[in-house]
Amino acid sequence: MTLLRAILLACCCAAGGAAGTACAGTAATPGTAPAATASPAALTAAIEAQFRRSAAAWNRGDLDAFMADYVHDSTTTYVARGHLRHGWDAIRAGYAPRFAPGARRDSLHFEDFAVRPLGADYAAVFGRFVLSRGDSVTSSGPFTLVMQRRPDGWKILHDHSSSD
Repeated sequence: MTLLRAILLACCCAAGGAAGTACAGTAATPGTAPAATASPAALTAAIEAQFRRSAAAWNRGDLDAFMADYVHDSTTTYVARGHLRHGWDAIRAGYAPRFAPGARRDSLHFEDFAVRPLGADYAAVFGRFVLSRGDSVTSSGPFTLVMQRRPDGWKILHDHSSSD
């Protein structure tokens, strides 16, 4: 399945269309992570646990561990603040200043998770990111991800994050 098809399926399925047809009609590939065809609760729990690890990596300043959730490929995309970044390297470069020695990086956590399977090896993930400093929220907003089950786990193919 191409990245474009996965994104189109995510949009279609998120809108409530084709849930019984195209959303379930992808071929399975081997992987160690739970398949999207596993119970929705099991898939959601696995991806939520992954994102708790991702937030912990962010909070301890480990950019490489945080970026491990993205497919390390030139076709991985990230949309935020009105800009589209193409490729893992460009996404990493966008995050790097927040991880520089002495940089101020607010604490990250995720909430309001919802996972929608798009076949055995793809899923749309919806939720909110929250950045905080002490008791104050400094930034938050919704995100939509297209994720793919790969041999090394679920990875982000496309990330669209918006600030409130």
